[in-house]
Amino acid sequence: MSGPHVVVIGLGATGSAALCQLARRGVRATGIEQFDIGHHRGSSHGPTRIIRLAHFENASYVPLMRRAYALWGELERLAGQKLLHITGILEIGPQHGEIVTGTLAAAKQNNLQPEIFDADALMHRYPQFRLPPDYKAVLQPEGGYLEAERAIAANVRIARAAGANVRTGEKVVALEPSGAGVRVRTDRAAIEADGAIVAAGPWLRGVVPELRLPLRVTRQVVGWFEPSDAAEFAEGRFPVFILESRYGAHYGFPGYGNLGIKIAKHGHRDETVTADNYDVTVSARDEAAIRSPLAEYLPAANGRLLGAQTCLYTMTPDDTFIVDRMPGYPQIVIASPCCGHGFKFSPVIGEITADLATRGVTDHDIAPFRLQRFAP
Repeated sequence: MSGPHVVVIGLGATGSAALCQLARRGVRATGIEQFDIGHHRGSSHGPTRIIRLAHFENASYVPLMRRAYALWGELERLAGQKLLHITGILEIGPQHGEIVTGTLAAAKQNNLQPEIFDADALMHRYPQFRLPPDYKAVLQPEGGYLEAERAIAANVRIARAAGANVRTGEKVVALEPSGAGVRVRTDRAAIEADGAIVAAGPWLRGVVPELRLPLRVTRQVVGWFEPSDAAEFAEGRFPVFILESRYGAHYGFPGYGNLGIKIAKHGHRDETVTADNYDVTVSARDEAAIRSPLAEYLPAANGRLLGAQTCLYTMTPDDTFIVDRMPGYPQIVIASPCCGHGFKFSPVIGEITADLATRGVTDHDIAPFRLQRFAP
C-alpha cells in the first residue's frame, strides 16, 4: 500500500464502497464500523434496494446514475456474483402528480425514452394492478433492484483482499484534525491518519458536531406480504414499482426468495428519532401505513404480513445528498446520501469520496451536494 492513510468511518453502503475504491487504488485504508458488517441499525441493511436511472426527485442525478450502473457492473465482475437485477421499474400515479411528471421531466432533460402507459394499457400488460382511469405509468426498462447486504459484503471482501484494514465492533468517539491529518479516537484506540471519510449515516452529526448539520433522522418500516399467487409476482413477470396515491408514495418489488412481496411507504409516518434509541418493533399502525394502498391498487398482493424491518433515513432540508470536504479541514470528507434514495448511488459516491480524499477534487459534478448550501 502506498500514498496517504485514509480512515473510513462507517461501513454501510457508502463507506464500504469508499473503502473498496481506496484499497483498489493501492491507498492504505482503514474502515471502522461500530457494529458488524451488514448490521440492522442503520440505512443499508435488508436484501434489496431499488435502482433507476431517471429520478422524479432530481433530474440532475442521471449522469451520476449512468456512472453508478457501470460501477455496479464492475463490482459484480470483481465479486463474481449477481447483484443487479433488471426488472424494469414502473412509476405510477395521477397524470399530473409529482412522480409521473417528475420522471418524465428527468427523462426528457437527459434524452431518455421511457415507455408511457395509460391505466388500461398498464393493466393489460400488468394485470396485477387496479388503477383509476386518470392514472399514468412510466416504465424505465433499465430499472430494477440491487442485492443490498450482499453488495456491502462484496465491497468489504474486495477491500480486504486489496489490503484494507477492517475494524468492526469499534465506535468512533471523536474525529480531530491533527496538523494536516486527522486523529480518529475510538472506544479502543487512537488512529493517526492523513485523512478521513465520514460515512456514518444517522450518526453523522455525532462524529462532526462542529458542523451543526441540519439533519433529521427518521424511522422507516418495510414489510413483506404473501401474494395470492406467487407466480404472478415473480421476477420476470412483475417489475419494481413506485406508486403515488392518496395514501402517499409506496414502492414495491417482485418476490425475492421466500420473503414475499416487499412493500414500503416512502417517509413512512415521518417520525423523527435518534439512531441509538428508536423503536425497532413493527406495530399494527406501521403495518397499516405500509399496507394501505394494496387492497385498492394491488389486491393480489394484499396477503398476510410475512415479515418486517425498520431502517433509518437521514434527511437534509432539501432532501438530497451531502458530499463535500469539511470547510477549513479539507482532509476530512463528509458523505451522507442517506435520504431514502441513496443506496443505488453508493459506488459512484464511493468513487467521489475516494477522489476527494486522495486528490482533493473529483471529475463528477457535486455542486448540488456541497456543504456551503447550509451556510447562514
